[in-house]
Amino acid sequence: MVKKITIDPITRLEGHGKIEIFLNEKGNVDKAFFQVPELRGFEKFSEGRMAEEMPRITPKICGVCPTAHHMASGKALDDLYKVDPPPAAKKIRELINSSFMAEDHTLHFFFLGGPDFIVGPQAPAKERNILGVIQKVGLDAGKKVINIRKRLRDIITKQGGKVIHPVCNLPGGISKGVTKEDREEYIQTGKDAVEFAKFSLKAFEDIVLKNNEYVDVIVGDIYKHKTYYMGLVDKDNKVNFYDGDIRVVDPEGKEFAKFKPSEYLNHIEEHVEQWSYVKFPYLKDVGWKGFVDGRDSGVYRVAPLARLNVADGMATPLAQAEYEKLFDTLGGKPAHNTLAYHWARLVELLYATERLLELAQDEEILEPNVRNIPTAVPEEGIGVVEAPRGTLYHHYKTDENGIITGVNLIVATVNNSAAMCMSIEKAARGLIKGGKVSDGLLNMVEMAFRAYDPCLACATHSLPGNMPLEIKICNLDGKLIKTLRR
Repeated sequence: MVKKITIDPITRLEGHGKIEIFLNEKGNVDKAFFQVPELRGFEKFSEGRMAEEMPRITPKICGVCPTAHHMASGKALDDLYKVDPPPAAKKIRELINSSFMAEDHTLHFFFLGGPDFIVGPQAPAKERNILGVIQKVGLDAGKKVINIRKRLRDIITKQGGKVIHPVCNLPGGISKGVTKEDREEYIQTGKDAVEFAKFSLKAFEDIVLKNNEYVDVIVGDIYKHKTYYMGLVDKDNKVNFYDGDIRVVDPEGKEFAKFKPSEYLNHIEEHVEQWSYVKFPYLKDVGWKGFVDGRDSGVYRVAPLARLNVADGMATPLAQAEYEKLFDTLGGKPAHNTLAYHWARLVELLYATERLLELAQDEEILEPNVRNIPTAVPEEGIGVVEAPRGTLYHHYKTDENGIITGVNLIVATVNNSAAMCMSIEKAARGLIKGGKVSDGLLNMVEMAFRAYDPCLACATHSLPGNMPLEIKICNLDGKLIKTLRR
C-alpha cells in the first residue's frame, strides 16, 4: 500500500509549495505537511539601503500583490519621518488600493479559486482553469472579467506609475495628483466595476449557493476551524482596507484585542518549524499551542472571511446587504467555514468597487497639494494595510541618515500559514480513507489552502535572515536515517 502521497507542485496559487501526506497501515491519513521550499530574503538585503527606496524595493517581493506592499511601505515611511500626507494624497492612495483589491479579488475568484466551484472540484484537471470557467459561464462573461481587470489596472498604471510595481508613494504623500479627465474615467470605471461585482455575486449564487452538493461541502466539518480572526477596522468597526485599528475577535466572535498598527509587536509572535521556510505567527497573549484550533490556541486567521468576522459591518450599502446575507446563510458570526472565504472575497469585491467610486466622486481628490515634505530625523516607522490575502505589516528601523538598519515584514499570507497547514491536514483526513486516492480528491485537499489565496513568494522570509538548508533522509516507514546541514 502507498504510504506517502506527494502533491508537487501545488496549483493555482502564487509561489511554490508542496503537500506531503503520510498514511498509516489502514490507508488513512496519519499526518500531512504543507511545505514551502522557496526563500525570499527581502528583510535582510534591504539593510543598508535608503529608506525612501523601500516603496520601490518591497513591491518586487511579488508580481501579484505589489500594490499592497507599496501602500504599506509608503505608510511606514510616513510614520518613519513623522509626516502626515495631505487629504488628497491619502484618498488617491486609497483609490489605487481599492482598484488593486478589486482586480486581485477578481483574479482569484475567476482564475484560481473559482474553477473548483464553477467547473467542479472533481472535474478533469484540464478543465479546472479559466478556460473551463469561460466555457461554463460563457464567452461574454469571460470578456467582462478581462475588460474590468484591464480598466482597474489602468487606474493603478496612471496613478501609480506602473501596474506591476507602482512607484508613486513618497514620504508624506505621492508623486502625482488626479486630473479632471482621469477622474471622469475613474468614475465610469467605478460604476462599471460595481455592476461587475454584482454580476460576480449573482454568478456565485446561481452556480454555488443553488447547488446543494456545493453548499454541503462549504458548511461541512472537513473545511472548518474555530480560530481567532484579525483585520483592520475604521472608527465604527467597519471593514477598511487602507487605514484604521487592528481588531482581533475570539472563536465566539467577542473582541479579544484592538490596537494601533504601531503596537503590533505587543500582540504577535512568530513560531518557526524546521520543515518550512514560512513562519507561523500567533497571538502572544494566548501562546503557541501547535497546529490546533480553539480558544486556547493562539492561531488566528486573516483575509476576506476574517475581515468580515472581525468587523461589525461594511462601510458601503450594497456590500453591507451582501455581508448580512452571507452570515444569515452561514448561521451567524463568526463563520468558521474555510471555503466561505470565496464568498467573502466577492463581498469585498463589491465593497472595493463601491469605495473606488466614492473616492473618484470626491471633489477633494482633485486638490493639487499631494505631498507634505518631511523634516523629522528618522528612526523607526510602521505601516499596515489590508492586502487581498490579509493584514500586511511593514516595519523599518534606520540610522539618523535614513539608512535601513532593520526590517520586519509580516506578510499577509504568513498570518494564515498555521491555519493553512491545519486546513490541509483536516481535509486530507476527511477525504482519504483506506488508501483510496483520486485526482479529484487530491484537488479537494488543495482546495483547503486555495481558499486562503496564498502568495508564497511574499510569505517566505527566513527568521535568521539566511538560508540554513537542512535535508532529512527517511526510510519507507518515515524513520529518520540521516540529516544533512549546510
